Amino acid sequence: MGGQACVFYGAAEFSRDTDLAIVADAANLARLRLALSDLQADVIAVPPFDARFLRRGHAVHFRCRHPHAERMRVDIMAKMRGVDAFDKLWRRRTTIELEGGPWCDLMSLPDLVQAKKTQRDKDWPMIRRLVEAHYFEHRARPAAAQVRFWLRELRTPELLVAVAGRYPGPRRRLEATRPLLQHVMRLNELDLARALLAEELEERKRDREYWLPLRAELERLRRG
Repeated sequence: MGGQACVFYGAAEFSRDTDLAIVADAANLARLRLALSDLQADVIAVPPFDARFLRRGHAVHFRCRHPHAERMRVDIMAKMRGVDAFDKLWRRRTTIELEGGPWCDLMSLPDLVQAKKTQRDKDWPMIRRLVEAHYFEHRARPAAAQVRFWLRELRTPELLVAVAGRYPGPRRRLEATRPLLQHVMRLNELDLARALLAEELEERKRDREYWLPLRAELERLRRG
């Protein structure tokens, strides 16, 4: 669900860690503990590896010591702001076959984009690249769901104008979901870029507010 998923979706990013979305129930956490033991992985920060912290929305961070994964970091989460519960994410997942035969389950692209709407500077250029890559791959013969995804998530002014102009019906139906679409055909490129930035800043603000109590809890754990 992180940088390595972005690589597989065609928005290349160098990633030093592996981010996983998991089910935080007792049976699954027991399986995860066995896997982390095989990786010789230790918790490297607060909070501790405990279901109650995962269910509240914290990430738990590990560092691997196995020779085949030396220094690799693994971050796990069970709950993310604005992202559906795991059972829905799993039903929508993308499964790919890696070179040599292993299979890998990725968070679906729309879910990955939603998960990356954070206060971190590095996530917003990645969202733009992810949606651009998807648009250029599928623009010749897009499915209706793909058009709706572009209208909801494109952050490149010229591409958003092109899609909004080509698909006026879906654009009008999504105006309540993304108010910027009400004005997209009347704005010049500079004003549209400003509107996109305002949209981004509002999402960053929501993420900061979401994390305020969680950060306070982490600080209490650090002091303890």
